[in-house]
Amino acid sequence: MAATLRRYAPLLLIAVVWEVVTRVGLIAELTLPALSNIIVAFWHLLLQDLLYQTGRSIMRGMSALACAIVFGMAAGILMAWYKPVRILLKPVIQCFYPMPKSALIPLVIIWIGLGDSSKITLIFIGCLLPIVVSSFNAARGVDQVLIWSARGMGASESEVLREIVVPASLPEILHGIRVALALSFILMVSSELIIANDGIGFLIGFLGEAGDFRGMFAGAITISMIGFLADRLYLAVTNRLLAWRE
Repeated sequence: MAATLRRYAPLLLIAVVWEVVTRVGLIAELTLPALSNIIVAFWHLLLQDLLYQTGRSIMRGMSALACAIVFGMAAGILMAWYKPVRILLKPVIQCFYPMPKSALIPLVIIWIGLGDSSKITLIFIGCLLPIVVSSFNAARGVDQVLIWSARGMGASESEVLREIVVPASLPEILHGIRVALALSFILMVSSELIIANDGIGFLIGFLGEAGDFRGMFAGAITISMIGFLADRLYLAVTNRLLAWRE
């Protein structure tokens, strides 16, 4: 317990300073509402539709992330393993990787419309690329001695992939998925701010336009905390999956 408190002491300090500077008037309430007022606004939103809006967002984000993990791992490993796949996909990845994914929002609206599929597609594209890159780099970096030994013992190509390449690549792949997890929350909120009529991003934008800055901050802190908890949960799962390295 004490170690946990020490680890998150900076966050507690920020919360205290936030409350103090707003209560003594160093920062105007319209610019930055007091943290205690934001907590009250959070409670009011919770009694209304905050859970529904948050659930809609998480459904979109996690659906897109799950698809990105499946396709990203497959594409990255196949690119590393088969030269024709690498020749076909690598230029596409290099072109799209540095592009701000929010720039695709107008195209997604034109091609897919304003429904859930447009948000899921945008999040999927943003999450896909870091997973592909991490999977490719991980598979390319597998010790060749392990591969030669497996082949020398009569293992087939599929067995080498399944028994050698994927387990050896797993640590770096999991790191890429963690990056994609963070991106899924960023793209989820940014897309909902522009092309949604529900979701936590839409709620934040709606409250901001209505002048309810306490509620707006409550929504932003809510999705930040959910992202933080998702990252902590993912790290716990990752440590369990990689326990064999110890």
